[in-house]
Amino acid sequence: MRLYRHAGNIKAGLFTLGVILVICLLAYTQILVNELRKDNREIVRLYAGLIANVVKDDNDANLDFIFENIIKKVKFPLIQTDTDHNPQMWKNLPSSIQTDDARIKFMKMADRYNEPIPLTYSDSKVGEITFGYLHYGDSAMVEKLRLWSYIEIIAIGLFIFLGFSGFSFIRNNEKKHIWVGMARETAHQLGTPVSALMGWVDWLKNHPDKTEEIIPEMEADLQRLEQIGRRFSKMGSKSDFEELDLSERVEKIVNYLTKRLPSLGKKVKLVNDIQPGIFIRANGSLLAWSIENIIRNGIDAIEREDGMISISLKKDVDGIKIRIEDNGKGIPKKDWKNIFRPGFSTKQTGWGLGLSLSSRIVEEIHGGSLKVISSSFDTGTIIEISL
Repeated sequence: MRLYRHAGNIKAGLFTLGVILVICLLAYTQILVNELRKDNREIVRLYAGLIANVVKDDNDANLDFIFENIIKKVKFPLIQTDTDHNPQMWKNLPSSIQTDDARIKFMKMADRYNEPIPLTYSDSKVGEITFGYLHYGDSAMVEKLRLWSYIEIIAIGLFIFLGFSGFSFIRNNEKKHIWVGMARETAHQLGTPVSALMGWVDWLKNHPDKTEEIIPEMEADLQRLEQIGRRFSKMGSKSDFEELDLSERVEKIVNYLTKRLPSLGKKVKLVNDIQPGIFIRANGSLLAWSIENIIRNGIDAIEREDGMISISLKKDVDGIKIRIEDNGKGIPKKDWKNIFRPGFSTKQTGWGLGLSLSSRIVEEIHGGSLKVISSSFDTGTIIEISL
């Protein structure tokens, strides 16, 4: 319940984390792009210096040599223009650019990211002379990095969307499952006393003179209904602990179920192996509920005519041990831990809440442990509660 209460904060946290991740990735990508552009600019400056020195020497052969053997080796688009920015020579332009108008348009786009490098040389008489410019675009690596930044945004956006969708889907399904499961668990808990009361009423109709004998049993079933109401009201709230006789509580559960097994439609014998006088500080109502859930699951697992469940309660140096052993159909070893998880059930009509509630009561509320000791198809299952 606490998780659901903070669902909005979880979503906001995921969204904030996604935004921070996008910003960090974009910032890092931009740093790499700027570093590559800086390197490219230094290379273009070097080429501009070489061209200027050759022009100063007034040797066209040297200029052609520099352009053919040095400048054409570059890996990024490069255009040399005159002082009016008319293309004179170019290299590494996209194949779709074939006209001067297209080259000029490409230059203007490149100039937005990379300022043109002027081609200048010094003359002792007139000073600095600019005879053209080198315009250059981003290299293929820079373009890939820029493209990658958009892929990052899309990927992270998709991740956030799927995360939100998955979180909402799982949450809605869990809520639906919990509501339906709790309704089934309530019906399961009410089934025994209600069936017993209906049986007593029918029995009284046929034996009206036996009223005094039946009233105590009916009162026990009514108290049982009241106890079930208290159990559900205590789930999710702070548990009140008291000093209680655990032996007496467990024995009451065994005696109650023994008398009402016929109403469950099962031929099962409950064997009482309870050591008397074991006291514990606990929430008696919830602890009894967890023990009863395990016994009921054992009853449901029995499909044979000579069904038997042994309930053992002992105290030793390690603490209090409660063992419920049945001769039912057993549990596959891979599911020994799964049966205590909410929503997992080996029964076709089960909702996987009985044993998960028992686990929560024993482990989270009472600080004990609940586990399967052994289980097989031939011999049945032994489940142990340690307190």
